[in-house]
Amino acid sequence: MSLTLNGICVPDSAMARQATELVRDTESELLFHHSSRVYYWAALAGRQRKLAYDPELLYVGCLFHDMGLTHDHCSCDKRFEVDGADAAAEFLREHGVSRQDIDRVWTAIALHTTPGIPEYMHPLIALVTAGVEMDVLGINYQGYDSALREQVVAMHPRGENFKEAIIQAFYDGIRHKPDSTFGNVKADVLADKEPSFVRGNFCSLIRRSMWPA
Repeated sequence: MSLTLNGICVPDSAMARQATELVRDTESELLFHHSSRVYYWAALAGRQRKLAYDPELLYVGCLFHDMGLTHDHCSCDKRFEVDGADAAAEFLREHGVSRQDIDRVWTAIALHTTPGIPEYMHPLIALVTAGVEMDVLGINYQGYDSALREQVVAMHPRGENFKEAIIQAFYDGIRHKPDSTFGNVKADVLADKEPSFVRGNFCSLIRRSMWPA
């Protein structure tokens, strides 16, 4: 069963159906529904911004973006974003997708937790991040019609206490490889030179988002 919003729906193709089956069988219910919502937010953002994109590739990018948090696709040393990007690339190669398109999906997933860069790149890359930011952080929450938000969440529920649950899912997926979480070096410079500097906190941003739960 698929939801259709203003002409936007999950692509009706063999590749999209196989992607759905694979991700649903691999990820938890929490991550599968999160990734499915990300696709709708991303596609709706594309409509808002009048961006041209391939729905199949966008769907795969959104659906696979957290595959690196799963046991089946989690490496011992790479960032979970890279693990997810590698899983998507392998899936797309098996379906004969071009190298250029595979590279775009790989980059979209690899950069989806890197704010301030994807929005200036290819629409596919920009939209995957836009979808993730909406679902996790509530960025542009008011830019989505409330009726559309309700329909997406009804089809793919956030579940009880989603904010804490998604933070726990991130932690569970990365705690065995803390070195992979090394992030923005500019924050390290400020922390070293300015004792009063307070680092931005991803978990606090999630909890302060406009999503009710």
